[in-house]
Amino acid sequence: MDNLLAVIAQRSTQHTGNQVLLRDSQRCLTADQLITDCRELANSLQAIDSKMVALFGDNSCDWVTADLACQQANICLVPIPTFFSQSQIDHVCITLAVDTVICQSSQPFNCIPGTKLQGQRPILDGRYQLLQLNCAVPGAALPASTQKITFTSGSTGQPKGVCLSAEQQLLQASALADAVAIDRPRHLCLLPLSTLLENIAGLYTPLLCGGEVIIPTLGEIGFQGSSSLNTQQFCQTISRYQPQSMILTPQLLVAIIAAAKQGWVPPQSLTFVAVGGGRVSEQLLSEAQQYGIPAYEGYGLSECASVVSLNTRAESAASSSGKPLPHLTVSIEDGEISVSGNAMLGYAGQPQSWGQKTIQTGDIGSLDSNGFLTISGRSKNMLISSFGRNINPEWVESELVANTLIADAVIYGDDQPHCVALLHPRDPQLSDVAMQQIIDKVNAGLPDYAQVKNWHRLPQPLHSEPGLVTDNGRPVRAAIATHYQEAIDSLYRQGVKPFNQAVLH
Repeated sequence: MDNLLAVIAQRSTQHTGNQVLLRDSQRCLTADQLITDCRELANSLQAIDSKMVALFGDNSCDWVTADLACQQANICLVPIPTFFSQSQIDHVCITLAVDTVICQSSQPFNCIPGTKLQGQRPILDGRYQLLQLNCAVPGAALPASTQKITFTSGSTGQPKGVCLSAEQQLLQASALADAVAIDRPRHLCLLPLSTLLENIAGLYTPLLCGGEVIIPTLGEIGFQGSSSLNTQQFCQTISRYQPQSMILTPQLLVAIIAAAKQGWVPPQSLTFVAVGGGRVSEQLLSEAQQYGIPAYEGYGLSECASVVSLNTRAESAASSSGKPLPHLTVSIEDGEISVSGNAMLGYAGQPQSWGQKTIQTGDIGSLDSNGFLTISGRSKNMLISSFGRNINPEWVESELVANTLIADAVIYGDDQPHCVALLHPRDPQLSDVAMQQIIDKVNAGLPDYAQVKNWHRLPQPLHSEPGLVTDNGRPVRAAIATHYQEAIDSLYRQGVKPFNQAVLH
């Protein structure tokens, strides 16, 4: 496979040119229309000698057209998440010496330090703008064959750029297509396409399977900016499009289970719901299945071109993140997960990271005798209590958010005698007494050293404050600790709240 558009073009000549491949709220694109649009945009980019293209826009058919056009033209593409701050956008454009921007709004690119806007014109029938930039400094050195640079986090001012080739992206999509094994799937994109997981698993994989990809805008889905989700609108979107497959973060899975408990009926069309981006409790996955949500946990990271392991309809194991994809080799070294087989080319501007055959993930896990991978937590997040007990905070947090009344849970306790929690309920009207009962029930299933002995009720969801969660919903622990340091310190100054034995009866 040369690139995805070439695969689509080959199929188009085999009488599938009129098949609808992409659909958003404004229009749909057949294979022939997508090929034409991509080739026209690729020619336009080559005509102005584009070398480094930044793509900045909401989910749409046009976003996909720009993505595939850059593959067709063999031009390096940098998808920029729309939730990036101005300083993060500046950092990306300056570091990589972006010379072309494809965007819905030019405003974030008008005044990038050390960069001049040299030209602007409408493209894609005026729905996007093409900007030509001139950066005063040369861009970061890149590994050979870099076609896409994806940024690992939206939580810091200077996120790392993971470099991938077109071949690596298609290899990953092909392996996922074989693992999921749904012919011509109808996939609904619910995560930003700038997220590598949705880009490869939610876009490339269904297209390789001859399927149809439905791409509503994030606002249509129910996301309000980057700070909150209208759960009712989110579920209505799923019901309206009747997809076979979709990808959720654990937080989104919690949201739709909560909706199901309140009467929402998931569509019977759902065949496969992949859940990634953080640890998911066995209880939550079990609840999902009970409500007709075929949820399967997976594990991955950008440095391995997204998905590493995945539970599937054919092979799954409770409490695991599934079996590694066949083209990857996973090993456990001193408790840490290592992955080889499709390692990134390296980080942009960091030659010492180039050419690695194996990625040391920083994640703690194990492989069972049947080959299923289980994730315990992040090694860098490991808490060591003042009594010398090792505690993975994701473990306790996943137990707390398994109760769909809890929206956010972050555990602290490094060098402390016990754990404390920062919590936010899904319903602001939920009483402190009810919150304590949830905690007591979770504590009943935890060893004493991992139990939550005190907690603080957050005044608002973590995602309401920029920089406190990553683009895939993981808590940024250091930033949260800094933001709520007084509250955490206060928890340790207070007496330990009593454990309510009554919940055990």
